[in-house]
Amino acid sequence: ITSPEGRKSMLKLAERMVMSFCSGVGASTAHAWTTMSSTGSDDVRVMTRKSMDDPGRPPGIVLSAATSFWIPVAPKRVFDFLRDENSRSEWDILSNGGMVQEMAHIANGREPGNCVSLLRVNSGNSSQSNMLILQESCTDASGSYVIYAPVDIVAMNVVLSGGDPDYVALLPSGFAILPDGSVGGGENGNQEVVSSSTASESCGSLLTVAFQILVDSVPTAKLSLGSVATVNSLIKCTVERIKAAVACDRGGGGP
Repeated sequence: ITSPEGRKSMLKLAERMVMSFCSGVGASTAHAWTTMSSTGSDDVRVMTRKSMDDPGRPPGIVLSAATSFWIPVAPKRVFDFLRDENSRSEWDILSNGGMVQEMAHIANGREPGNCVSLLRVNSGNSSQSNMLILQESCTDASGSYVIYAPVDIVAMNVVLSGGDPDYVALLPSGFAILPDGSVGGGENGNQEVVSSSTASESCGSLLTVAFQILVDSVPTAKLSLGSVATVNSLIKCTVERIKAAVACDRGGGGP
């Protein structure tokens, strides 16, 4: 980022990305969630939206999918794992195992995890080589989020030069991480409710995973069952990868 204008444009784009994520995973009477048939304890819910005449979103049929689950890992550890570009290949199927490099970083508060980043995925897949990802992460005692979206490299060059970010098409995905409100058992093994000031020391986390994916570039097209099955499989695979990775990391040192 070579100018204050570029920094301002990138922050403005990140702000729109977070708002788009929140509206994209929020239900309403007009956009209701449908629960997929679940074989396990974690239900995946899906919802479709038509994107038309919005320069900030790619046109077509957008499929949103989300699930929430509990893991016995402290929220801070989950947050640090998900926001770290070095561990991204452990859960992000779309990065295809490629090396992820942080190209730009803007601190957004005193907490080290509060920042906006521009990541580049150096993938062995030629169709995904040099893919860019805009990411914002934020944490406090009440909860955390990590939200990201693939972005076009040409459009981002315009933004980093101070250009208008409103015309960059985004489909954000991401995570919401909440403390489960409990700490280690007391004398009788009972869990105690904790205040927000000690929430970061919570024994477990409630993690919501949400994806927004363009499944057809024609807004009037009908949603295929194959697209739903693919997204369902994608979110379940991501959940399993996260569970496996943070479970393996629980024995490590540090908070």
